[in-house]
Amino acid sequence: MLTESTLAELALQWFDQHGRKHLPWQHNKTPYRIWVSEIMLQQTQVSTVIGYFSRFIENFPTVQSLATAPEDAVLHLWTGLGYYSRARNLHRTAKIVVENYHGEFPSDLIELQKLPGIGRSTAGAITAIAFQQPAAILDGNVKRVLTRLYGITEWPGEKIVSDQLWSIAENHTPTKRVADYTQAMMDLGATVCVRGKPHCEQCPLQHECTAHRLGLEKNIPASKPKKNIPVRQTTLLILQNNQTVLLEKRPATGIWGGLWSFPQLTDSHSEEDIRRECLLRFKLKINEMQFGDRFRHTFSHFHLEITPVFIPLKKSPVKIMESEQQIWYKLHHSQRIGLPAPIKKLLRSL
Repeated sequence: MLTESTLAELALQWFDQHGRKHLPWQHNKTPYRIWVSEIMLQQTQVSTVIGYFSRFIENFPTVQSLATAPEDAVLHLWTGLGYYSRARNLHRTAKIVVENYHGEFPSDLIELQKLPGIGRSTAGAITAIAFQQPAAILDGNVKRVLTRLYGITEWPGEKIVSDQLWSIAENHTPTKRVADYTQAMMDLGATVCVRGKPHCEQCPLQHECTAHRLGLEKNIPASKPKKNIPVRQTTLLILQNNQTVLLEKRPATGIWGGLWSFPQLTDSHSEEDIRRECLLRFKLKINEMQFGDRFRHTFSHFHLEITPVFIPLKKSPVKIMESEQQIWYKLHHSQRIGLPAPIKKLLRSL
């Protein structure tokens, strides 16, 4: 029978032999470094995060250096990692920690959750790993381990199921070696109890696992009920003058918030629409344009069909002046600004 202490004992024994101990954030475990890594690891695999984390810490080694950095510099280092609200919340939290907490992260679980972008599981990870205080976590990897272990067949996103899993996670969290236990549970989910076909023969919990006993590993955890993902349209105006292109800063909220993009038109547009828009917005009379191949970029809740329109300008327009929200981007001199992946791809093509 699986007791509250048995899971921790088995997980820690496995971790001592097989756990990951050389990830960059596992050394010099300051609250700042653990916090940055946990935010990056939300919705993103470890293999992807490693390089981003190292570059980020090299540029912003302390919470103070992050707090005083321009937002564009932060978003520039986040380019390609996706879910950019994480970067904006990271920047906001750094300012709050410096201004309200004298540059020291609070060790209290509830206090941590008051900071932008830090939810219950992230707060638990920071508390357990950085401060070595007992706190449960329930990220995607741990959910997978616990749902299989207890044979929970309902979708973990349902509130009643989530509450059940939090209760289980808290009951199994030990008071000793809590940092190693937390890492062990994340590692088990990431390397052994993986999606699809888990490596049950390598799992220290296989003899206690309900899903393994019933042959339900592939069915647990249950997938989120499918919904039809809507498709949106946008047209990108790529105004190019010699080796520069016009970029505009996106609003702080919404898709690509705070990042730089080509001027956009919602939905698809005809040549006549584009000529009229350029005349109204930029006082430009367009002589020629070329429609590029439409391509799709997928967000978590919708697909975005993107149509690039290439508009060469024969001379620098007098009416378009650079401002805080608008720049002429030099194609051969990469600037430290935040760029969404599709925009970065189009810039490279130019």
